[in-house]
Amino acid sequence: MAVNVDINSLNAMYKTTSVPQNGYATNPVKKQGEENDGFGAVLNSVVNMVGETNTLQNKASAEEVKFALGESDNTHDLLVAEQKATVALQYTVAVRDKFLEAYKELMNMQI
Repeated sequence: MAVNVDINSLNAMYKTTSVPQNGYATNPVKKQGEENDGFGAVLNSVVNMVGETNTLQNKASAEEVKFALGESDNTHDLLVAEQKATVALQYTVAVRDKFLEAYKELMNMQI
């Protein structure tokens, strides 16, 4: 299943830097006291992204439970929470797949 997702909206969701047209981030956001050491920064970003995805999944589950118990009759909030969780999960899976692809390519390199 192909998913066409706007990268700028995903960046806004995960509060990352905007990606220029060439696809490379030129000015990554540094937190106070954090150095930009390349792979470590990317790995920290991915770990944060997984945490945010988990949070969105939990919020969607909570909305489902509230709706099922009759505590909420607002289907809009339920659908928005579920859609956010779905998009975040798809984005996380896509990033994971790219990391695995890069890892396999590195393992196949001959020295």
